[in-house]
Amino acid sequence: MGPGYTVPAGWTVMLVTPATQLNPETFKDPVTFNPWRWQDLDKVTISKNFMPFGGGTRQCAGAEYSKLVLSAFLHTLVTKYSFTKLKREGTAREIPSTKMWTIGLAVVALVVVYYTHLIFKWRSPKIEGVLPPGSMGWPLIGETLQFIIPGKSLDLHPFVKKRMQKYGPIFKTSLVGRPIIVSTDYEMNKYILQHEGTLVELWYLDSFAKFFALEGETRVNAIGTVHKYLRSITLNHFGVESLKASLLPKIEDMLHTNLANWATQGPVDVKQVISVMVFNFTANKIFGYDAENSKEKLSENYTKILNSFISLPLNIPGTSFHKCMKDRENMLKMLKDTLMERLSDPSKRRGDFLDQAIDDMKTEKFLTEDFIPQLMFGILFASFESMSTTLTLTFKFLSENPRVVEELRVEHEAIVKKRENPNSGLTWEEYRSMTFTQMVVNETLRISNIPPGLFRKALKDFQVKGFTVPAGWTVMLVTPATQLNPQTFKDPVTFNPWRWQDLDQVTISKNFMPFGGGTRQCAGAEYSKLVLSTFLHILVTNYSFTKVRGGDVSRTPIISFGDGIHIKFTARA
Repeated sequence: MGPGYTVPAGWTVMLVTPATQLNPETFKDPVTFNPWRWQDLDKVTISKNFMPFGGGTRQCAGAEYSKLVLSAFLHTLVTKYSFTKLKREGTAREIPSTKMWTIGLAVVALVVVYYTHLIFKWRSPKIEGVLPPGSMGWPLIGETLQFIIPGKSLDLHPFVKKRMQKYGPIFKTSLVGRPIIVSTDYEMNKYILQHEGTLVELWYLDSFAKFFALEGETRVNAIGTVHKYLRSITLNHFGVESLKASLLPKIEDMLHTNLANWATQGPVDVKQVISVMVFNFTANKIFGYDAENSKEKLSENYTKILNSFISLPLNIPGTSFHKCMKDRENMLKMLKDTLMERLSDPSKRRGDFLDQAIDDMKTEKFLTEDFIPQLMFGILFASFESMSTTLTLTFKFLSENPRVVEELRVEHEAIVKKRENPNSGLTWEEYRSMTFTQMVVNETLRISNIPPGLFRKALKDFQVKGFTVPAGWTVMLVTPATQLNPQTFKDPVTFNPWRWQDLDQVTISKNFMPFGGGTRQCAGAEYSKLVLSTFLHILVTNYSFTKVRGGDVSRTPIISFGDGIHIKFTARA
């Protein structure tokens, strides 16, 4: 059919159906309003040339509703009213009243039809089965405003808690223009994570989807070869073997340097200084970033980008999203310049993450000059906010629980006393022996729940727990709901590291997922725990600290610290 054109996958096709309705060969004087012409048109001609409500399986379900509104309007108008169009003084040319009414009625009809169709389709997609209960909120914005209202607690965000109480553990909503099914149910979350790549794929809200390469064959959420490679290269540079062989002493040196520096500055906002420290260290290990000699402070760019996590993806000058996209472009350009410099001058290579990616370009086709910067950008982002927020919360909890600090100090001073040389560095065996420290780390990770949940996008319609998840919808797995479940963790928002003494491995495996689950479990989990543990080791053995001000925490829905947490560090004698 047709001249043999090819429509590429992913392209949009615009069907200009008005062209048939304004065809002069079918409708004489097509823009002349003439209702009597319909007396002479047969049904075959009408069916081929008149599609005001679309066609095919997508024909507007509200067609009859729209025609009824128009007919009722005309009935009431002509039986109860007369009307006159008033002339406007100074108007050179008046539009006949008949045409004015025609235009007005046409506009009303189009608006009613269009929005009726959109709202009906949005609220009730054609699926087999039933959607979870819930509210889709207002068109376009959905329930976004309720979602971003700060919750003044580390407990589950009020948006989730209120809907759990009203609808149950699984409900539907709409955020920043996207329909979402929210699950706080452990069994459903486990099922979905086990079927990544077949039923769902990694996804974020649309703002993040545009920040990262979440489209095309080399998208960073791919489940196949690309994902396996990303996990492999991350583990190669930040996994257990790398930590044992080389990273542990470097992490320790980095923490010693920064804590000594903070101790000379008076009170510091720990969220700000920790963010800079974590970013600079990770960026150095990935592509050799030298923060002291760099003109750009890249950690500031990442902070700005984070602020657009749930912003409407409107890339219009003047919006925060547009500014963040510009920051992203600048960051990617800098990363690409670094890549091209390494490619052109082998003497600048240093055996890091970037160099391995360059070597692997020979065997992995998806590793292009455009994709490698995207890869580095995503890994930096993943480590930057999660680690800095967790470390900052650690200070909040420690400053409010001096008994925990004392027990940590006892454990770590005992480690130092066992050394032949008290000034020697921390060893892997010492790290693995930190029993109470691990309880403190686990308790901090349990309560912190940095992201509001794990996001996945349905690849096709599927059913779970009696509900249907439509293809294209986002699924938000609220894993923090299990970590803050009062039936498992008594007084769940109370910081109590000792609770971990009484928890068995089965309970922990089902209710503690700080690094995600399934095939997407964070490859940097051990790296994060090592940094936290080493930080605590250096802190309690070498410094005392006092909270000067701040400490208010809220979820918006990600964790924010208001005016910060300002800590005064003092070196111990």
